[in-house]
Amino acid sequence: MQLYLTAGFILLIVIWGVLAPETMAAQFDMLLAAITRNFGWLYLWLVLGLVLFALFLAFSRYGDLKLGGEDETPEFSTRSWFSMLFAAGMGIGLVFWGVAEPISHFNVAPPPGIRPGTPEAANAAMRHALFHWGVHPWAVYSIVALAIAFFLYRRDGRSLISTVTDALPWHWPKRLGGLFNALAVIATAFGVAASLGMGALQINSGLTSVFGLPNTQVSQVAIIVIATALFITSAVSGVDKGVRLLSNANMILAALLALAVFLLGPTIVIVDTLTNTVGTYLSEFVRMSLRMTPFRDTNWVGGWTIFYWAWWVSWSPFVGLFIARVSRGRTVREFIIGTVAAPSLAAFLWFSIFGGTALYLEVWQHVPLSEAVKADVSTALFQMFEALPGGAAMSAVATLLVLVFFVTSGDSAVLVLSMMSTGGNPEPAARVKVIWGVLIAGIALSLLLAGGLKAVQTATIVFALPFTVVIVLMAWSLWLAVRHDWDEEQRRERELKRRLRQMAGQ
Repeated sequence: MQLYLTAGFILLIVIWGVLAPETMAAQFDMLLAAITRNFGWLYLWLVLGLVLFALFLAFSRYGDLKLGGEDETPEFSTRSWFSMLFAAGMGIGLVFWGVAEPISHFNVAPPPGIRPGTPEAANAAMRHALFHWGVHPWAVYSIVALAIAFFLYRRDGRSLISTVTDALPWHWPKRLGGLFNALAVIATAFGVAASLGMGALQINSGLTSVFGLPNTQVSQVAIIVIATALFITSAVSGVDKGVRLLSNANMILAALLALAVFLLGPTIVIVDTLTNTVGTYLSEFVRMSLRMTPFRDTNWVGGWTIFYWAWWVSWSPFVGLFIARVSRGRTVREFIIGTVAAPSLAAFLWFSIFGGTALYLEVWQHVPLSEAVKADVSTALFQMFEALPGGAAMSAVATLLVLVFFVTSGDSAVLVLSMMSTGGNPEPAARVKVIWGVLIAGIALSLLLAGGLKAVQTATIVFALPFTVVIVLMAWSLWLAVRHDWDEEQRRERELKRRLRQMAGQ
């Protein structure tokens, strides 16, 4: 029943976007303005709180608890595990925004008092790019994933969001479990569609740069249809075959592309950019985390930070369930370090290489990347490649990289949505996977037709808001469960020591 209700609701949105795109875009714009104005503070406090909670769990005594039995070992190698969670969590976004975001911030400097187009603006641009793609988003993913994995492997729960609230002392969260699962499905569907929409835009730009394919909505629709067929096929083949193999291949492609830019670009400038940006990121950490503009007429925070936080929230049930699915046998400490520290470092390296190169070309070589971003953000990466040796080859690799990220994000989402909509079944039927694959593609298509990237961003924020309440409940339930299980383990250990002393005394 839940499958049909949630799928039916999503289908109505898809039909609305196809039949009346301007009306839907107008309504989403109105909702976006209200949410940004009234609930921006909620996103900032929630995400910072999850960062602090993740750090506490990782470095406290509770970090020794294992996700599963004491003798269990991880199902996947560390490399495959990291590849899968990274590809599912951020793949397309990093490629899409690696150049475009620092250049965008350079033209409209985030902090007040900094003049756009100056060296200070370049430093602020890099700092905020790392802020938006570093510790904060991965902390959101980590806590949601840890809560699911904890109840799944230590309490024999199901692969459902509602299972995570079992430790709460109140009855009403359990009664609303079906609603929580439905919100997770809707947030996941629209969050994934947002990235797939951006992926289609960038694949189109890459094919235009390499092969001269027209950059039109017709081309983007064709790209989504073809990529959907690929990720449905991958999803039906299962995690061990499709998702794992594609994720490993994509990490190798991404590493080779980053290495090429590092060596062919301004290598020393990239190293200096990483060093300087990490330092300012750490020193401005709290200020950026809680920055609002109550006395300034600006939409920057809402259009960037709050949008990103809503994006990570909308992706958290999907990425959380997927990471939980592949993380059995790891300790809480290993899990948090693997899902927060490691991918944050990878994001820092990526933005330092691509963003640092782009800013160097803009400032010192006068390559018009700012104009490219203003005209179409999806073309910025390929404009940068044209200014580097071997640019055509790198454009081809980047296009392939986005396509494979498209497929890995899609097949992971199909698996998770199928699990959530069939009562937590870890092996949902192929028919259900096909239904969700088609629906995700339909959402991406309808949102693109309703206004392109702006409609995709707006819908993401709108459908993420209700899930913030669910995340708070999940974090509180996780805290209660962790404390309970730690106390139980200590009690059993004390009881074992007491019995050993008794036996020794006899």
